[in-house]
Parts: sequence; structure tokens; C-alpha cells
Amino acid sequence: MSIVSVNSRAGIQTAIAAASRKTGIDFNYLLGQAQVESGMRANARAATSSATGLYQFIEQSWLGVIKDHGAEHGLGWAADSIRQTASGRYVVSDPAARRAILDMRSDPGTAALMAAEHASDNKAVLEDRLGRPATGTDLYMAHFLGQGGAAKFLGAMESSPDRTGAAMFPAAARANRSIFYASNGQPRTLSEIYARFAGKLDQGAAAVGATGLASDAFDDLSKGIDALGAGMGDGEVVLGNNAVDSDRHWIETTLAQLKTSRSGANQLAASDPFAPVTVNPFRPTPETARLAYLMLAKLGA
Repeated sequence: MSIVSVNSRAGIQTAIAAASRKTGIDFNYLLGQAQVESGMRANARAATSSATGLYQFIEQSWLGVIKDHGAEHGLGWAADSIRQTASGRYVVSDPAARRAILDMRSDPGTAALMAAEHASDNKAVLEDRLGRPATGTDLYMAHFLGQGGAAKFLGAMESSPDRTGAAMFPAAARANRSIFYASNGQPRTLSEIYARFAGKLDQGAAAVGATGLASDAFDDLSKGIDALGAGMGDGEVVLGNNAVDSDRHWIETTLAQLKTSRSGANQLAASDPFAPVTVNPFRPTPETARLAYLMLAKLGA
């Protein structure tokens, strides 16, 4: 019997799928993020920062997410070892424990779980600050710039899309010159940076076998539910030979949420400054993707 290494491509995808199931964060988003960040390499290390692992967590971001979510995933010892100072910095007094915690960034299972939890936290904060659903690209911006930086970036982009990113984020630009500057040295605008990240996420997901944007399934899903509704009883959905206790209101409510989310995305796309880009930078949010997957599961797909 062959054993698949957890650090092989198949092992890494399995770890990402498990993290997606546990947290509800879209698998395709997590897959694309891992490809963009590290080329799906669990031991990847950045040359210009402390970023390490599948999702290129810097030390402070990793300690923060372990502190907040480690105990939920059997890492209570690690969470308890981390203390946050009055200045907001995360510290670990025991050098051996600190090294062990930071080394977990190179474990695909732990890295994927923490990336998913981090995305969930970022989603909640961004939606509160922006007053709209967070897209997958928004979540990636929060991973790249932090919650405050992403909120600042996205807010400025909404009002001034042609503003240069390097002027707003000089430290990030110094560490990531290829993102903030074109090959000829011209500084990229906020809209150009965002569009490039959107394209990279979709291309990254496609490169490692993702099935495409979850929005592709919305129309078929709506048609299937409409057809199902005609023959559905008040308390039961019949799926082949299986009679499953159901709530018609659950299906109608979930579909309404999907349609509302898609309507909002379409309104955003209508004013999209990145229209020339061939990919859709306003990809479905992890939450709407999760709703789609839950609906498919409910329908026995």
C-alpha cells in the first residue's frame, strides 16, 4: 500500500479540503491562495520577511491566529504559551515553545486550518468596516496587508482607484516590489494591484485543479430547486429512494441568500474598474460558496 506524504501535492490538497470542511471557507479560495503564496510548497520561505509555509504567515500573524484559534483544533498548549503585550505584540516566553509553534507553519494541516480561520476572522472585520460582502480577493488583501491595511486599501480604492499603492504602503512595497511596481518601474495603482491579485487567485486555483468559480453553479442550482419545489411536500424532500426530513423554508431562505449575494456581486461588477481583466475579480465570497455547497449536499448532489 502506498502512503501519500502530507507534504506531497495530493497530501496538501487533502489538508486544505479538511480545513475547508471544518471552517466553511471556500476550498477553491484556500487552494488558490496556497498556490499564489507558496506554489503549494509547505516549506516555502520568503527572502525578504519572516513569511513561512504554505500560506506564508509572518511570525506575528501566525502567533495571533494560534492564540485565537489554536485551542479549537487541539493546540491548547500552543495558545496558552502565547501572550499579547500591551502594545499588541504576541510573545512566547519559552524559546523552545516559540520555535515549535512557529515551525507548525510548515505543517500543511495546521497551516491550512489557521489560514481558513484567519480568512473567517478577516471576513467578519472587513464586512463590518466596508458595509458590503467581502470577496475572495478582499480576503487575500487582508492576508497580505492585515485587516487594517486591507480596510485602508479597499476604502481608498473605492474612492480613488488610480492612487498608487506604494505611496500608501511603502514598507509593503519595499518587501514586495513586483506587486507594487511594473517591470518598467512604474508604480501600480490600487485598482491594478487588486486586479492582479484577483487574477492570480483564479489562475492559482485553476493551476492546481480547482473546478472554477462557485458562481458557475448558481444558475443550475436555482433551476434545480425551482424544479424540485414543484414536487416537494411540506415536510419532506424525496431524493431518489431517500426520504429526508426537511424544511422547505430552509431551502427557500438559502436560495434567497444566494440570489441576494449574487445580486450584490453583480452590482459591484457593474462599477468594476477592472472590466478589461478576463477573470472575475469579484469572485463569490467564502460564505456564498459555502451556502452553495450546503445546498448541493441538501439536494443529494
